[in-house]
Order: sequence, then C-alpha cells, then structure tokens
Amino acid sequence: MAENDDPTAIRSVALSPEDAADAYVYSRENPGDAVLRVTPPFHGRMRARIHVYRVDDTELTGAVHLSPGDVIADEVVAAYPGLETELADSVEDDTPDGADEIRKRHAEAVAEWQDRARESIVDVITLETDDGPREVDVKRIG
Repeated sequence: MAENDDPTAIRSVALSPEDAADAYVYSRENPGDAVLRVTPPFHGRMRARIHVYRVDDTELTGAVHLSPGDVIADEVVAAYPGLETELADSVEDDTPDGADEIRKRHAEAVAEWQDRARESIVDVITLETDDGPREVDVKRIG
C-alpha cells in the first residue's frame, strides 16, 4: 500500500454536521446507504463528504466510509423517530387524510431529530484499518 493510500495517516476528519444528519436519515428512509466518505490520498487532516451508494466500492477505491450513526451521539441515534412509532401512535384512520397526517407528523419528527443530531456530533471516532482500529478526532465544519 502506498503511503498516501494508508488511512493510518489520518489524525482528524472534518465533516459537516448537516451531512451526518442527512446521511443517517437517508439510510433510514430510502433504499441504498449514505455514508461520510474519505478518499485517498490520505493525510493528517481529511474531509468527509456525504456519499450515497448501492454497491460498496471501498475495495476498488480505497475510500474509508464512516457510518453516520458512528459520528452522532448514541442517545440521539437511539431516539430516531421511526415511522412505525407514528403508525402505532395514530388513531386508526386509513383514509388518505389520515395517511397524510401520519406522514406530516413523521416528517416533522425527523426534522426535529436532525436538529438534535447536528448538535450531537462526537469528538472522536474509530477508523478500522489494516493495522487495527485507530482513533481520530472529529472536526465540525459548516
């Protein structure tokens, strides 16, 4: 592995809290996965950007994918408002208006969750490398 392709060189990862929250929501609400992606060449300070995929190409690209759930505080991740909760809490109303109201309440709950998630980015994450796990600092941008 070339030195600039070695993720152990990474000391800190800069990311947008909005990207982290959006990536988490995307993966929960849509097909496919959204991650925060760091691409080679690697150096001490790296920028992670949102990346959506259906096929993981990290073996081909050498990229490092950070799960958005790993950069958001655990208690906030656990409080994600699932649509199932909205359905269980709703009065049995299978009319189009009832379904629209459930979708609206769910969208509002997700938007409120995203606000909390943007404020709950962790300070340190662990990257998995060929040399084992490596802790790196998380820097918020934007």
